[in-house]
Amino acid sequence: MAGHDHQHHLSLCFCDFMRLLWSLVVPCAYLSLLLTLVLLLLLLGLCMWLQGRRKARRAKDGGPTVAFFHPYCNAGGGGERVLWCSLRALMNRYPGVFFVVYTGDQGVTGEQILEGARQRFNITLPRPVAFIFLRHRVLVEASSYPHFTLLGQSAGSMFLGWEALTAFVPDLYVDSMGYAFTLPIFRYLGGCKVASYVHYPTVSTDMLSVVRERNPRFNNADFISRNPLLSAVKVVYYCCFALLYGLAGSCSDVIMVNSTWTLGHILALWRCPSRTSIVYPPCDVRAFLDVPLEEEDEEDEMEEGWEELGQELGSGEEVGGGGRGGDRKCHSIVSVGQFRPEKDHQLQIRAFSKLLDSKGEGPGGREMLRLLLIGGCRNQEDEERVLMLRGLCQELGVSDRVDFKLNVPFEELKRELVTATIGLHTMWNEHFGIGVVECMAAGTIVLAHKSGGPKLDIVVPYEDGQTGFLADSEDSYAAAMETILALSPSARLEIRQNARRSVERFSDQEFETCFLAATEPLMSNLER
Repeated sequence: MAGHDHQHHLSLCFCDFMRLLWSLVVPCAYLSLLLTLVLLLLLLGLCMWLQGRRKARRAKDGGPTVAFFHPYCNAGGGGERVLWCSLRALMNRYPGVFFVVYTGDQGVTGEQILEGARQRFNITLPRPVAFIFLRHRVLVEASSYPHFTLLGQSAGSMFLGWEALTAFVPDLYVDSMGYAFTLPIFRYLGGCKVASYVHYPTVSTDMLSVVRERNPRFNNADFISRNPLLSAVKVVYYCCFALLYGLAGSCSDVIMVNSTWTLGHILALWRCPSRTSIVYPPCDVRAFLDVPLEEEDEEDEMEEGWEELGQELGSGEEVGGGGRGGDRKCHSIVSVGQFRPEKDHQLQIRAFSKLLDSKGEGPGGREMLRLLLIGGCRNQEDEERVLMLRGLCQELGVSDRVDFKLNVPFEELKRELVTATIGLHTMWNEHFGIGVVECMAAGTIVLAHKSGGPKLDIVVPYEDGQTGFLADSEDSYAAAMETILALSPSARLEIRQNARRSVERFSDQEFETCFLAATEPLMSNLER
């Protein structure tokens, strides 16, 4: 009996507990429904307000407006070249359209930004462009998120995109820096047509493989790669983020990617093949075509002949001038790229140090080699990275043979490239590699990383002829540089000629043609 009473008491308690839960669930369900309805009404109100502002602005201006989202438009990288060439092409093609750039640069004016574009890229816009200066660019700075950086930057980009949208509502929104999470905000809240130019997927299957295989990289810390549990958690985090990234990116009406490598990843993540096309980024190859490769190398061979004759006669006199066209006693190895961690300038310096070690101190040794690192610094973090690289040079004992040039104007960049022997590139899975193309156009022999765009699109055979060299480690880079320096002038000339002919498909004109073709469906609808 006692056991029966105990069971009866438990059943009564269970029934009371269920009634209590039911009494709580019903009000919570009603409250959730009410809050959802309020949120939907709020979003609907925001959409109507923003789209009303867009229509009123268009009626006032008398024409449509295209806005580019580029928080770092005053930087000097390849992404900024895409921005200015895109604007120039659209301005020339559509004279009745107004243009706006959302930028997070502070302490500069629009005129100074345009002057910087002219000096760095030799690009002048045919018409004025309006700048919307955003105040919260720190929200997309990697330094703001020591952990969960991808998620933090993506969430920050949404807030920065909201600031941009409330400041100005365009008819067509173009994300030219890869902030995919801004696309749904402009499409669904602002009622804008949206397009995107993807330089590099925010997350990729290659990043997942690095974490799965527990390889330390700049974006996979040592303490995570050494811990199997943390690596597993990070894989799950990347997979979830990749799903959200794909959903955000699929909002784009037109998707342009800069290389075969990027295309493969974007198709896998965004799954919009009918709206996706390759538009190779613009490279200013015309500016380098005035360098007569044949004449320079004929001079090199003649000068080397005079040097050999002088040595045979016992003459200690030096013959020749500087650079590639004269003083063969100093070979310049040039790297062009922003001072970001993924560019892996440390690999360049370490490989160069190994090359110097193999040369020794005697005649024709380390004194005939010079490494020049040219690039742009976007912020304080990049400037601190340059200081760290200078420290590495001192640590390895090569600071006397390594020079840094920051944010140089285009003419100085051109001068350094056309006098260089080797163009150096070390970024793993570089999405494209504008610097690689510029080196090839300038007549330097390219040594690029054996991955990504350089491997698939750029340093590829041209009419069955070699166009450059590829490497993927300190030893292979040092060996490749040794091989290039040991080539005869005629062998180097053949590679340089092949390389120069092959890069015509990456010209400004080719980019403008492909970019205008990709955006034609959206632009033609804007003018109606």
